[in-house]
Amino acid sequence: MAEPFKLKRIPTLKTPGAFREHVASLGLDLPCDDAILPRAESPLSKPLDRIMLGGKTPSNRIAIHPMEGWDGTTSGGVTDEVTRRWQRFGESGAKLILGGEAMAVRPDGRANPNQLILNEENQADIASLRDTLVAAHAGRYGTTDDLAIGFQLTHSGRFCRPNEKTRFEPRVAYQHPILDAKFNVTSDDQIWTDDEIGELIGSYVRAARLAAGAGADFVDLKHCHGYLLHEFLSAHTRPGRYGGSFKNRTRIVREIIDGIRADGNNIDVIVRMSAFDLVPFRPGPARSQSGKLGPGIPEDFSHCLPYNYGFGLNPDNPLEVDLTEPQQFVKLCGELGVKLVSLSAGSPYYNPHIQRPAAYPPSDGYQPAHDPLIDVERQIQVVRQIREAAPANLAIAGCGYSYLQEFLPHVTQRLVREGWVDVVGLGRMVLSYPDMLPDAMANGAPTPKRICRTFSDCTTGPRNGMISGCFPLDDYYKNRPEFDQLKQIKKSLKMTANKRDRSS
Repeated sequence: MAEPFKLKRIPTLKTPGAFREHVASLGLDLPCDDAILPRAESPLSKPLDRIMLGGKTPSNRIAIHPMEGWDGTTSGGVTDEVTRRWQRFGESGAKLILGGEAMAVRPDGRANPNQLILNEENQADIASLRDTLVAAHAGRYGTTDDLAIGFQLTHSGRFCRPNEKTRFEPRVAYQHPILDAKFNVTSDDQIWTDDEIGELIGSYVRAARLAAGAGADFVDLKHCHGYLLHEFLSAHTRPGRYGGSFKNRTRIVREIIDGIRADGNNIDVIVRMSAFDLVPFRPGPARSQSGKLGPGIPEDFSHCLPYNYGFGLNPDNPLEVDLTEPQQFVKLCGELGVKLVSLSAGSPYYNPHIQRPAAYPPSDGYQPAHDPLIDVERQIQVVRQIREAAPANLAIAGCGYSYLQEFLPHVTQRLVREGWVDVVGLGRMVLSYPDMLPDAMANGAPTPKRICRTFSDCTTGPRNGMISGCFPLDDYYKNRPEFDQLKQIKKSLKMTANKRDRSS
């Protein structure tokens, strides 16, 4: 077993120089400016004049990634908790809202029984979310004619749980030799037929029409994190029109966009894409009697080589990234008139460390096997390579920045200035500190007590049937009963791990 590494916590690095020194000790290429520039000078405040969305040119390079709370109604409608989240999106200062949150295009496609459904019944309430966001933004920042808001459209595929929070009801693109057992895929009947895919495409087209009617400037087709459209990108072993060749594996996105246009709908389209996968990971043996989960290790994949079950990886060594097809897909997006590709990586369900690097794992996760900055830098470098190869008529948004913490403003302004990325997308950080970047530009530094420390309670909550939110830092969630429930869950997990360590 490898010797445990000692994690150097980001808050202990008191200056940008100390951060750069630590980055250099890890052998990483992760640029960091000495000072946070004021708004008038910051690259983050420059208009995104590469594209227009809904006829609008976003006046800064800050975006909010889709952030769900597992807190809608059981019919896919809006609640006070959802409305509060969208209000905070408006207060963030971001001029790009990259989807708001994932909205299922049909009831059976929900990842949880409280996910929004974009249908006729819910259209008016979802339109009110957009109105709330716009009003909050106008109240704080004045102008909104430079604010572009999209709705993310999804079917959860392998991760569907439309009826019970604890029961997967998956519909998949193909059989997977590792994931099927994890997510209750037990029958060929759970694989989409080509005819059923035609019906699914119609659901996306109808949802896009409803989005336009609700005032969205664009829709985001969710091709990330192992959800259904992303899974089709790796359907190498699937027969028929939607599997095998790259042309067939991307047929579904072409037919969705063609269907939207044939419907007379001129709404703009973006795509959220996992730029690369790795094999699924699991907790390894615990390294001490601390009660912690073990570090993440890959599942045994020796029985399924070449590994034809991923996208953006080397099939002969599925722990290596290969961007040949992701770059090809981004080029296709440009040809299809897609305005922006928002990049992520992997899946929170089976390799979360490559998607959202964190110091503390969620309850179903594993300890970091190495400094999470390694995973941050990997995403940043992948985004850089895709940006360099992307067509000129396409903008690229990046991801995975929250673990940078105090140095998120220093790094991201440098990335935009150097042209490594067009748009800085924020996810978990928004839950505790939605206006981090405007605040840092105004004051020369972010407010430490509001910074996300990647405690992962926002994931542990829904993994255990509760709503999501920043329980450690947001008083709205800290004062809810779920806060105490989470503490008990984590205490119980620690006791279980201690017993396991003693018995071993």
